[in-house]
Amino acid sequence: MDQAQIEIQVLSSLAQIAAEDWNACACPETAEGGRPLDPFTTHRFLSALEDSGSTGRGTGWQPQYLTARMDGMLIGCAPMFAKSHSQGEYIFDHNWAHAYERAGGRYYPKLQIAVPFTPATGRRFLVRPGYAEIGMSALVQGAVQLAADNQISSLHVTFCTADEAEAGRQMGLMARSTQQFHWLNRGYADFAAFLADLSSRKRKNIRKERAQAQGFGGTIRTYTGAALQPAHWDAFWRFYQDTGARTWGSPYLTRRFFDIAQDRLRDDIALVLAERDGRPVAGALNFIGRETLFGRYWGCVEHHPCLHFELCYYQAIDFALAERLRRVEAGAQGEHKLARGYLPSQTHSLHWVADPGFARAIERYLEADRAAVAEEIEVLTDYGPFRRAQVEEQE
Repeated sequence: MDQAQIEIQVLSSLAQIAAEDWNACACPETAEGGRPLDPFTTHRFLSALEDSGSTGRGTGWQPQYLTARMDGMLIGCAPMFAKSHSQGEYIFDHNWAHAYERAGGRYYPKLQIAVPFTPATGRRFLVRPGYAEIGMSALVQGAVQLAADNQISSLHVTFCTADEAEAGRQMGLMARSTQQFHWLNRGYADFAAFLADLSSRKRKNIRKERAQAQGFGGTIRTYTGAALQPAHWDAFWRFYQDTGARTWGSPYLTRRFFDIAQDRLRDDIALVLAERDGRPVAGALNFIGRETLFGRYWGCVEHHPCLHFELCYYQAIDFALAERLRRVEAGAQGEHKLARGYLPSQTHSLHWVADPGFARAIERYLEADRAAVAEEIEVLTDYGPFRRAQVEEQE
């Protein structure tokens, strides 16, 4: 195919592209039914962010959706944003920004190919089946050219897949490795079978935590699809505001996002609520993929021992087992997840920096950092909760 025939465009709103065209690239696996691999790059999720005002003017996440067309047909697209800060990314470059600006450079705005506020691995170069190589190449070249032509300092692609990271590296982008903690379903019949894989001490600790949490004086329920009601979002908004204010200074998502989620996204959501005396007192929000449950937000208005662990980690495992999902991604950070059966897993990002000297300095840093992350994953896995035979088998 002649790449010269490919037309690259930047769109300021998803309203400028039909949902079926975007989704033909973002989630082609749904063409014959079933869930997307993850819901976060679907038209419905990204448009919910935009329509709710969670992204767009005044947020520091200005949509610049990248599209590639061949003979009028969309063959690839990418959720790209012009960023005026580095908040809501979870693979952070604050130190790079400070160093560049101390040296007299202008780091912002930058370009970010990512799902805002969402540290979940998934495809970032969304390419129609049959156009994988040429589509990704066109999108990468288009994004880099756009940055260069507009004298933008850098381009960042966060939480891309391992295959994308390798392909991007071969195209000249710089690769970065980070880590999260994921739970893997090894064909467990139930939670007891999972516990049987753990060391005796960890198994006893989890049983103790679950008993303590479930004795908080109420009930724990998971709501999804038609079972979700507007009142549930009223409660969860209170939880989210409290956590957002303490963690980020202000919540990333607007209240309207959750109203839109009730209309467009409720089949993608599993909302775990702890209810006492007829009202929710804590909750954990998860998104459901084809093979993965993605833990996203937690909050509470009452503190009860171990309830956070129960709602965020153990209830997520219960849901994954019931739905026969392969894994649970529990979000960013948190070595405390290790003792609860979540093992370290490598995550990936790609970076392009316009200034050659600054790029060389970052590449030297990334080379050392990749080795450090690999070593840390190895060490943490060795200290994990599984019986030694199980760890050796996973390795």
